Amino acid sequence: MTEITATMVKDLREKTGAGMMDCKKALVEANGDMDAAVDWLRKKGLSAAAKKAGRVAADGLISVASSGTKAAIVEVNAETDFVARNEAFQTFALEVAKIALDSGADIDGLRKEKHIDGATVEDKLTHHIATIGENLSLRRVAQLSVPEGIVSTYVHNAQAPNLGKIGVLVALESSGDKAKLQELGKQLAMHIAAARPEFLSVSDVDAKALERERSVLTDQARASGKPDNVIEKMVEGRIRKYYEEVVLLEQVYVIDGESKISQVVEKAGKAMGSPVKLAGFVRYQVGEGIEKAVDDFAAEVAKMAS
Repeated sequence: MTEITATMVKDLREKTGAGMMDCKKALVEANGDMDAAVDWLRKKGLSAAAKKAGRVAADGLISVASSGTKAAIVEVNAETDFVARNEAFQTFALEVAKIALDSGADIDGLRKEKHIDGATVEDKLTHHIATIGENLSLRRVAQLSVPEGIVSTYVHNAQAPNLGKIGVLVALESSGDKAKLQELGKQLAMHIAAARPEFLSVSDVDAKALERERSVLTDQARASGKPDNVIEKMVEGRIRKYYEEVVLLEQVYVIDGESKISQVVEKAGKAMGSPVKLAGFVRYQVGEGIEKAVDDFAAEVAKMAS
């Protein structure tokens, strides 16, 4: 039987990031074969990851990457903010954003893309689950591009460059000055981070969401007892207010508190001497839409006592 030395254990640990005792056991099981030991740990990681898969990963990071006229944004989740501040986790999030930028893949395709060390992104995620000890997930990805202009990126309260809890992409089509476009893009992204628009334009508003809003507003107006013609005007006024809340181009710019975003973009184009089109945006916030488990200690104690 091959002697397992401290140097071998150290080398395997540095190569895989696994715990020292796990590395020693892997080398024993593999009779000192380094590659076989790596495989043994990967299989063990898959097992460990499966046990953690049922736990809610609602924390994590948003990462962004950009190059010229395109950019990508990715949400990678963890169970706790403590892991979100882990250097290995942060590095992985940045690497995945770069892969998403280069590949243009959707979330399923991104998981199958090759990571920089040759494994797939999904395999690398599984490796981190095993070594970090929390359930992790690659939740969503988006890319924006323009034929001419810029796609600006912004991370609110960045924990590190291109990493944070809220990330925004803004696509601006224009032949205008790139530096001025970047400045406009950053300001619009800051607005989007704060104002949380759901749609770019009125025509993009989901028909079902609009109908539901109209129905609620109509019932509210009818409760006033006013005649139908007045109710109709009341509802239309409130629909316009709804658009101002959820449609980016209709929102009031948070920086000056008076101009609509559509007016801000138009004014910027005139100042540059080249029209500017706000072609799209993406806003990701960590954990939005994920139900977090809330531990009620008192309720648990009462349940145990009953």
